[in-house]
Amino acid sequence: MQQIGFDVGGTFTDLVVCDADDNIRTLKVLSTPEDYSRGILEGIDRLVAHSVLEPASVDRMVHAFTVATNALLTRTGARVGLITTRGFRDVLEIGRLRMPQLYNMDWDKPPPLVRRALRLEVSERLSATGEVVTPLDEDDVRRAVDTLVEAGADSIAVCLLHAYVDPRHERRVVEIARARAPGVAISASHQVLPEIREFERTSTTVVNAFVKPVVDAYLARLEQGLREARVDAPLMIMQSAGGVMKSQTARQLPSYCIESGPAAGAVGAAALGRLLGIANIIAFDMGGTTAKACLIENGEPRLTAELEVGAALNAGQRLLSGGGYVVRAPAIDLAEIGAGGGSLAWIDAGGALRVGPRSAGSVPGPVCYGLGGETPTVTDSNVVIGFLHRSHLLDGAMPIDCAAAEAAVARKLGEPLGLPAHEAAWGVHSVADATMVRAVQAVTSEIGRSPRDFTMIAFGGSGPVHAATLALAAGIAHIVVPPASGVFSAFGLLFTRIEHRLVRTCGMDAALPDLPRLQALMGELRDEANELMRAEGVQLDASEMTLQLELRYRGQSSEIAVDLAPPLSRAAIDAAVEAFHREHERTYGYFSPEEPVQLVNLRLRVRARAGRTAQVRASSVRSAIDATHTSHAETRRVYFGKRWGWQETPVVRREQLLPGAGPLVIEEYDTTTVVPPGAAVHLDDTGCIRIDLSAIV
Repeated sequence: MQQIGFDVGGTFTDLVVCDADDNIRTLKVLSTPEDYSRGILEGIDRLVAHSVLEPASVDRMVHAFTVATNALLTRTGARVGLITTRGFRDVLEIGRLRMPQLYNMDWDKPPPLVRRALRLEVSERLSATGEVVTPLDEDDVRRAVDTLVEAGADSIAVCLLHAYVDPRHERRVVEIARARAPGVAISASHQVLPEIREFERTSTTVVNAFVKPVVDAYLARLEQGLREARVDAPLMIMQSAGGVMKSQTARQLPSYCIESGPAAGAVGAAALGRLLGIANIIAFDMGGTTAKACLIENGEPRLTAELEVGAALNAGQRLLSGGGYVVRAPAIDLAEIGAGGGSLAWIDAGGALRVGPRSAGSVPGPVCYGLGGETPTVTDSNVVIGFLHRSHLLDGAMPIDCAAAEAAVARKLGEPLGLPAHEAAWGVHSVADATMVRAVQAVTSEIGRSPRDFTMIAFGGSGPVHAATLALAAGIAHIVVPPASGVFSAFGLLFTRIEHRLVRTCGMDAALPDLPRLQALMGELRDEANELMRAEGVQLDASEMTLQLELRYRGQSSEIAVDLAPPLSRAAIDAAVEAFHREHERTYGYFSPEEPVQLVNLRLRVRARAGRTAQVRASSVRSAIDATHTSHAETRRVYFGKRWGWQETPVVRREQLLPGAGPLVIEEYDTTTVVPPGAAVHLDDTGCIRIDLSAIV
């Protein structure tokens, strides 16, 4: 039997096939932005044509996509209408009054995803404890639905006040909407996010409605193409929080898959860390369009309860919020920067060299690809300084035009800056590193962690190219480059398990917890979890559940999640409060044991118990298509900046690597690893490349 994972990026689509003996075959194809499913299907056709994939033997497919993210970035989602409680029409406009650029008078707040004319109110009201204050006016609902349909809405979001406590009114609105508008997608807040906070709940429900028709159509095309290719295994979709769900569930809750692709790499890095005995990791993923950093502590990726989507990729710092659309859904805590191999290099009005966030993508791509690109990119600069091969990539499958790259760097950057081409190219490389350091700091320094205490696992097509220079800039001494690192996010998909995360708002003081109410909420969560897992085809005895409490000091506006150990008791609550104090001190540098603590939300994670997962062994990994250039008994001149200048540098394959020191370039089908002068390097027992920068950091 075979498993296949496919991860769609802005430049490349990565495919990984793993058989029952853990033999792994990898393939990179250019992404197809006009329809990303086409690139996947073309890749599958190539795998079948080269006898790597046997359609009838595939029993598991896992997919990470960027379709929802792209729809938000480009504002090309559905035409959404909102039905809400009278008096709450402008919640989306008011938001949280935060600005990512406090002193920029030219900054414009992102326009709401629903125009005001399509935000309609109905008469109804529940109290914060669920009692009916004003009955639902069903005639109001019918008029609102008819108005939205006449206005051309193809998706409706329903978010009523206090529906997280009792969804009876919302359920009735959904029933009426489905009866009067059967062809319109419906997203209701009690299904998307049954949690306190009116703005966050409304925003998340609207985002779900905005991307729902787009994701539904995309997955329908992909599944149809897979059936035509005779690949009939169930299609699983990666969630932002690191688990997977069936595609049918993802079509209903696409807001839980916004950061689908980046999460896969973090899951793979955590699995590799467990294999290598490394518990504390900075996962660094640099692809063609973006770079991502994620913190893994004690073997688990750090999670966040909320993210902003559709904001500028170079916002970088977590402390700068308000530039995107809020999605209050569990997600692996990633910092994402618009600095990838395809990121465009340019000179701003003040004469400063800048990199990103705009990208050349797969079309036209970097200048060196010869596909029509004219503006130099990070990849072009890495070709000029010798970090990348000057004549080909992908073991010869992709020709590289070094002369064109050098000419573009010289013309667009070197001449205006008064620098030779190689120094301008090094400047691009260094600016990209400086930009990505901000992503590393966002997941470490900004939450009270030091990058020096972590090992970097570097992957993505460009990750190992920049890993050492980035680590030097961030003060990180140890780097691991895994096998199949260039397609590692796709490989990480094979480590995933079916998983769901549920929430209920409890709202009580920790000093006087209402244990019967908490017990009742836990029962609701368990029943819902069991129902979800049955729908996913997982037997109840094959799943596991964990509980968490979200706590805060009274008056705070954000919470910290800590584990809640069973059985539920006053002692368990007290233990959770103590854990909250410790984590608050660790994250913010202080704690206040004399301050009252509130219990805000109860969370439950249910996931399938671990099954068979692929092992990361370099000896079992190779590209799906035979290389046209495999001889690497060579050296080439590589420029390492003013610190080391030009160096005559050996170029080897991973399997040829012997313990030693840089400078060294390690070339593979899917990526290139660059080791600077003075850094120690060796292969470990699994075939991972280990780089030690202690002597030069």
